[in-house]
Amino acid sequence: MHAITIPEPGGPEALVWAEVPDPVPGEGEVLVEVVSSAVNRADVLQRQGFYNPPPGASAYPGLECAGRVSALGPGVVGWSVGDEVCALLAGGGYAEKVAVPAGQLLPVPDGLDLTLAAALPEVTSTVWSNVFMVAHLRPAETLLIHGGSSGIGTMAIQLAKAVGARVAVTAGGPEKLARCAELGADILIDYREQDFVEEIRKATDGAGADVVLDIIGAKYLDRNVQALAVNGRLAIIGLQGGAKGELNLGTLLNKRAAVTATSLRGRPPAEKAAIVAAVREHVWPLIADGVVRPVVDRTLPMRDAAEAHRVMESSTHVGKVLLRTAATN
Repeated sequence: MHAITIPEPGGPEALVWAEVPDPVPGEGEVLVEVVSSAVNRADVLQRQGFYNPPPGASAYPGLECAGRVSALGPGVVGWSVGDEVCALLAGGGYAEKVAVPAGQLLPVPDGLDLTLAAALPEVTSTVWSNVFMVAHLRPAETLLIHGGSSGIGTMAIQLAKAVGARVAVTAGGPEKLARCAELGADILIDYREQDFVEEIRKATDGAGADVVLDIIGAKYLDRNVQALAVNGRLAIIGLQGGAKGELNLGTLLNKRAAVTATSLRGRPPAEKAAIVAAVREHVWPLIADGVVRPVVDRTLPMRDAAEAHRVMESSTHVGKVLLRTAATN
């Protein structure tokens, strides 16, 4: 098969489309013939040499894919050759084939194009696990999403609105904020021009956000806590603004607030399977009913992954950037 390899860390040009050995599904795994994959920030970090795959995972980038089951490993039940699926991966999505634990497979939602399904596994698993399973967002509460126009952000807006929450977003510029508004965002904050702490307080009569979903990390840590309501929950899922920051614990104590930080890629398969099962139960019906949809900025040939990474790094996109293989047609 062919896959995107990274012979040496570097810029987008470090991504090389090369012939590599076919993967073989092990115990409890299925082999998926990949139709499409999606680009995530973690892929960019891996390309740069900063985020290696966990032990035992594929060396190729790609944390999600969509395609068709082409073989079953020993012990797999509930899936058949030919099933159209999408999958949460620890790596290997930028390839024509990938072996994946059966517990990380999802059926393609009813009515959704197979190619577009690659935009779902990582964002739905990340948002559902952090916003709902960890931070316990409830109806009528306010969720502040940093990076509202990102793949994570566009999904978080829709899921929060679907459960009856109020949604605030930060994004860079009026065009991205307008797209967030189209998806249901109620409070629009241009982080280039406005102070999100001040704006969220204005919008909530001084109360603050009940939940903050943060991709920035250290740069926003203290301000995120300032923006929290009493009993608020800060969920950190990214470190685009650095890994080390200072936090006023007195503010945290006074607000009886909580700070959590999670990653998805390195979790044990059993934990990933539990998250995927929750996504199938709670999110998949919303997609099938048209309440929630994947937001895709563009789709490029997988061999042009370097261009997809340039788009990701430019931050000009809204939603997901997809990669398609020759198997798409």
